[in-house]
Amino acid sequence: MSLFGGKGGLRAPQRIRVKDRKLSEILEAHAKFVRGGEGGVRAELAGADLSRADLGKANLSYADMQGANLEGANLREAKLGSADLSNAKLVGADLRKADCTEAHLGGADLGGAQAGGAEFFRADMRKAGFQRADLVAANFRDANIDGANFDGAILRTAILRETKLDAVDFSRAEGLDAAIWPRGYRPPQVAAKS
Repeated sequence: MSLFGGKGGLRAPQRIRVKDRKLSEILEAHAKFVRGGEGGVRAELAGADLSRADLGKANLSYADMQGANLEGANLREAKLGSADLSNAKLVGADLRKADCTEAHLGGADLGGAQAGGAEFFRADMRKAGFQRADLVAANFRDANIDGANFDGAILRTAILRETKLDAVDFSRAEGLDAAIWPRGYRPPQVAAKS
């Protein structure tokens, strides 16, 4: 079950301060940075408390959010391409349809996150925690998920083609029979049922 509680429990970016600046101002400067506009500044949010922040559809591509607390945050349809979320706390976050292409999520905790339809193409997710996460239809193509924890994760229709799976234990994940695996690969749990 996700800790994400809907719009009522979310914090608006205008009400969140990071290093004496409003998050909304940081996001505006970052949008200019991503576009290559004058006055643009990359969002430096490493270690920031962004718990329950409403960042739905925000463009956070290339942002530095290492070790940030994004517990229960709304990142639905957010653009997180090439963002650094290594060791970030995303417990119960809403990442549905978020674009995390080539994002760095190594060591991140996504326990209980809602990430259905999320794009993790070529993402670095080594040793990330996906315990009890909803990963239905998430795309992990060509992602590095070595040592990631999928205990209780729902992987129904998740795309794992071209993904290196040698050091990943899917034995406690759910929906494996409906996941899309690399050619010739069968997770032990599914192979045992055959």
